[in-house]
Amino acid sequence: MKNELVGSIFRDIARILEIKGENRFRVRAYDRAAQVIENLGEDVAHADKEGTLTGIPGIGKDLAAKISEIVATGSLKFYEDLKKTLPPGTLELLTIPSVGPKTAQLLAKDLGVKSVDDLEKAIRSHKLDGIAGIKARTIENIEKGIALVKSGRERLGLAQAESIARDFVRALERLPQVEKVICAGSLRRQKETVRDIDILVIATDAQPVMDAFIALPAAHTTQAWGSTKSSIRTAEGVQVDCRVVDKRSFGAALLYFTGSKGFNVRLRQLAQKTRHKINEYGVFDRNEKLVCGRTEEEIFRFLKMQYVAPELREDTGEIEAALEGSLPRLVEAPDIKGDLHVHSDWSDGSNTIEEMAMAGKKAGYSYIGICDHSQSLKVAHGVPVKDLAKKRRQIDAVNRKLKPFRVLFGTEVDIDADGTLDYPDDILKQFDVVIAAIHTGMKQPARQITRRILKACENPYVHIIAHPTGRLRGVRDAYEIDLDEVFAKAKETNTALEINSYPDRMDLNDINCRRAQEAGVKICINTDSHSADQLGFIRFGLAMARRGWLTPSSLFNNEDALAKLLRKR
Repeated sequence: MKNELVGSIFRDIARILEIKGENRFRVRAYDRAAQVIENLGEDVAHADKEGTLTGIPGIGKDLAAKISEIVATGSLKFYEDLKKTLPPGTLELLTIPSVGPKTAQLLAKDLGVKSVDDLEKAIRSHKLDGIAGIKARTIENIEKGIALVKSGRERLGLAQAESIARDFVRALERLPQVEKVICAGSLRRQKETVRDIDILVIATDAQPVMDAFIALPAAHTTQAWGSTKSSIRTAEGVQVDCRVVDKRSFGAALLYFTGSKGFNVRLRQLAQKTRHKINEYGVFDRNEKLVCGRTEEEIFRFLKMQYVAPELREDTGEIEAALEGSLPRLVEAPDIKGDLHVHSDWSDGSNTIEEMAMAGKKAGYSYIGICDHSQSLKVAHGVPVKDLAKKRRQIDAVNRKLKPFRVLFGTEVDIDADGTLDYPDDILKQFDVVIAAIHTGMKQPARQITRRILKACENPYVHIIAHPTGRLRGVRDAYEIDLDEVFAKAKETNTALEINSYPDRMDLNDINCRRAQEAGVKICINTDSHSADQLGFIRFGLAMARRGWLTPSSLFNNEDALAKLLRKR
């Protein structure tokens, strides 16, 4: 898919235009276009071929022409010319959190820093010490940013891994010899980051599958080429392994290659107690006779335990629960009856309220919460108080049209530096749903950040705390916060905490999601969608919820949530 390439180029253009002091609306247009294309549900090359690029939100004739050029040639002359106006290395430096346009230019032009590695060496040799505008705290933050960038290079985000794997799976499924294709590894366990991609195949003839696999367009270099196993690397450096497995052993192979390592070790120990052996080929008795291995389910039955969902296979208590028959019924997609955190073009969204509502209805929801930003968040075009009545009337009109589907009149209200909410209570009480969030002051001490969220929970009109730890994968770590205190206050005030499904957020993560549920806190799985096609991100929040052992009873946006929202807390 060309989506990532287009998104990367457009994002770089936005950064260059920002450095050059171009109109902020032009900068934002490229940023928004990058976001939309990266998260498009289809290959942008297909939209180009069908002539439907201008139908994509935020893509006009000029951007459509640029996309067509990228699809056709793999590059963009406008972008290449723009890059020449900057010192070499400036763009790479801008990928580091805490390095802004001015600092990037200074480092590239005056110190000759051309890469992240160069910058790391410059810090070690104290070349940044004493430079005007660069303080000791700035250097410390840059070092943290470099660590984030490097960790992002080592592992893929779940959404990116899923996208890469999907292309390989679709190509392999089209082969006449192939009966079944499934991804294993940490991707199947739905971890938020993935190192490599493992693909298992059942086929009538293995060699043609191996030959076709290494010849796929995405296979940039071949690492290994065998009769039943081959490995390639993509142009981005992602390793993809493909194995053709015997049908009799497919379940055992899937179990083994799904992992995790700790989970597999525990299963082997269980088998050893009855003098059996488990490996990727099956379960064998003491005489090396195959006992079972065709499916995972029959292996779990042999071990006298419940089937363990892939998301739980981390050796964190799931084996003991499965042996006792006490594994919870994990939340599933049908349990989510509405998305309570989506944006429209009233703030920084790409689609109208009606378009977002239609997308929610198409997704099978009963309701959707239009929660645009509040007035003080100027960068996101927060909605001023004077416009709220007009917005409410528009929502009422959509509700009359789409009945019984319900659009909720909501807001994502900013939590200010002292914990004050961006709208007064007499305004907040007019909303159907209020989500409170921190967007500024993220470097405050833990005590101050925690107090801000506690104060928001205490407000009688706040239903949900959005992206509670504020992290953005590869951009910034979670801010310092006492989550135990937040969990206690959320339980006391009946405030839900959000699992933000946006791929770069995944916040709350699986560990904190489980902690919140154990503390008795309700969890709301939302997408934070800024365009209609992003509603599909709900699957990533669902993955975090399942990994966090979340059950339907702990879900805030379930069947009863609408009625509860329309009553005062």
